[in-house]
Amino acid sequence: MTPAQLSVAFFLQMAVIIAVCRAVGWAVKKWLGQPQVVGEMIAGVILGPSLFGLLAPDIQAALFPKDTKAVLFVGAQLGVGLYMFLVGLGFKTEHFRQNAKSAFAVSLAGMAAPFLVAVAIGPWLLSQGLFGEGINATQAILFTGACIAITAFPMLARIIHERGLSGTPLGALSLSAGAIDDAGAWCVLAVVLATFGDGAPVALKAILGAGAFVAFMLTLGPKLLAPLARKVEQEGKVTASTLGVVLILFMLCAFLMDWVGIHAVFGGFILGCVMPRGKLSEEVRKQLEPFAVVVLLPMFFTFSGLNTQLSMVNSVSLLGVTAVILIGSIAAKGLACWGAARLTGQDNATAMGIGALMNARGLMELIIINIGLQRGIIGPGLFSILVLMAIVTTLMASPLFELVYGKKARERGELGALTDDEDDAVPAKAAT
Repeated sequence: MTPAQLSVAFFLQMAVIIAVCRAVGWAVKKWLGQPQVVGEMIAGVILGPSLFGLLAPDIQAALFPKDTKAVLFVGAQLGVGLYMFLVGLGFKTEHFRQNAKSAFAVSLAGMAAPFLVAVAIGPWLLSQGLFGEGINATQAILFTGACIAITAFPMLARIIHERGLSGTPLGALSLSAGAIDDAGAWCVLAVVLATFGDGAPVALKAILGAGAFVAFMLTLGPKLLAPLARKVEQEGKVTASTLGVVLILFMLCAFLMDWVGIHAVFGGFILGCVMPRGKLSEEVRKQLEPFAVVVLLPMFFTFSGLNTQLSMVNSVSLLGVTAVILIGSIAAKGLACWGAARLTGQDNATAMGIGALMNARGLMELIIINIGLQRGIIGPGLFSILVLMAIVTTLMASPLFELVYGKKARERGELGALTDDEDDAVPAKAAT
């Protein structure tokens, strides 16, 4: 396609993407009581080959030609990265410090238990021919463990906001554990890619690079950003030049995390966490949040949906494998996170709420398994099974959380009811 044709296709795609995401998000929220983010995930799958491509393949192919996927991919990465930067702006670090012990315990337990399940079922999945050629048992176990252990970090953040938990210890604990959990899963994925042919330097680059970045940002980041905050306080607003500096810093942080092999979302989130609080964070959020949430973030969901094909699970044997993976994943992640939270001093309701939230896997799962499929680590059958696992665990997270924690907390007046205006804002809004 020529640049002019790409431009025409892009604008039509965006009109459809925004319309479908808004409509499905509204319907899911109104009729199913699910957060807006779940509706957006479903909208992405609807626009892909699993439904739209199945019912009207010619129209779907014309609307989303292959040449335009690269454009959508870049927009998707910008959208989810910028969204997580805004999440970081609203992240209350004092809650993390107060719950650091629980956060690390929940995260480690939420990784250890899934990897034990992977040890049990990984070789069996390999024997079923669900992995690619040349994959050994160790690689199968590591990749399966990463898939089961992952948490839908962007979705977790949005669910926490929509349930009114952004500024609470439970919300901070869940976000902290989710961040540590996902960073660990990406490091494991880097190890798998290294053993699959990219070499040990890939794994070392990811682990050491991410560690150095986080250490630098947490220790020196606030001091380096302080003059920028003072400038905004003196001027009483965020000027175009100041916003430009913030966006340059965001782009560099996202670039560094992508370059070392983790993911751009963690660069944005860490930058948001260390940004000075006050007028700087408040004004940056107000200027960036509407466009990021309404326009850019749906690109992330749609791009992932375009790579999802649910019709691959079409036999009794694959349904049996799906059941084993689904039950094992839910039990391992949920029970382990609940147990770790209880052992570190959380009450039972809070621990169960954390277990419910941490079980959502969503599109962070889809990112990992798409990498696995593209690199030949897994086959189309296991890919489709893991997509189903991601959808089911994400759909169940919000109602399960409401059952074990939200309803009682709302009765005690600890949580407020959602309003129609709240579902489009990012967690920063509730925390500032």
